[in-house]
Amino acid sequence: MTSLPHDLRAQLNSLTTEAFRPELAEIDRLPTLAITRLMNGEDAAVPAAVAERLPQIAAVIDAVAERMTRGGRLIYAGAGTAGRLGVLDASECPPTFNTAPGQVVGVLAGGPAAMVTSVEGAEDSRELAARDLAALSLTPEDSVIGVSASGRTPYAIGAVEYARSRGALTVGLACNAGSALAAAADHGIEVVTGPELLTGSTRLKAGTAQKLVLNMVSTITMIRLGKTYGNLMVDVRASNDKLRARSRRIVALATGAADPEIEVALTATGGEVKDAILVLLAGVDGPSAARLLEESGGHLRAALGAAGG
Repeated sequence: MTSLPHDLRAQLNSLTTEAFRPELAEIDRLPTLAITRLMNGEDAAVPAAVAERLPQIAAVIDAVAERMTRGGRLIYAGAGTAGRLGVLDASECPPTFNTAPGQVVGVLAGGPAAMVTSVEGAEDSRELAARDLAALSLTPEDSVIGVSASGRTPYAIGAVEYARSRGALTVGLACNAGSALAAAADHGIEVVTGPELLTGSTRLKAGTAQKLVLNMVSTITMIRLGKTYGNLMVDVRASNDKLRARSRRIVALATGAADPEIEVALTATGGEVKDAILVLLAGVDGPSAARLLEESGGHLRAALGAAGG
């Protein structure tokens, strides 16, 4: 086994996420229920840690949404658990918000194979991150969020540094204070979740915190882009039976219309939920609904206002 460089060992020793908790040194001797209580108690502290960073998170969302309104992309970049969470969040945007292919992207050190298998050395390369992002032909309208629990992962830092050199908006999301990742980015979000139940296992509290922040960034950005109407997912892509049923329910909740009316409206609009709602609430036909939405940048409330609805 190759020994770690002394400076890297020193870095790890200084990280809160890597700290050893002597009071848990005999956790393996506890009854299972006691361990579940301990772990649940640890997890309960995560939302409070995220709450301390809400102003920074909100500033990031506004900056990302502004660029996406102009055609920019939201890109997550990371390694290991952090990178997989980015890929997960990106992959959920098309069915939930009907985002265009490539509009939200997850870039993972080691590529798709790293979703299920560790790719040796991938997280240690800033150059690999630069190559991966170069393949996306970044523009100043794009936003790149580097994700790393430690805040020192070379791949995440390299991604942010390359994106910044291309004029893209950059964000560093970490779970340690004073991180190199946050320092390298335009916006730093450091959610300090503290030492893990299992020493250094940042798939636990740190991973939960990252998931919560990414949920906020993508969801609220999509709200700002008009992908919702109130708290209804009016841009949902009906790609299976469950989502088709959800589409009909969303139209019903938004309009109060009866099922036969909903079916007629969805048929007239090719199954598009926003268009069907506009047909029912504003009394316009399918083509007019599509035109009003296009002129309103996809914002249903604005289209309703333009139609006098």
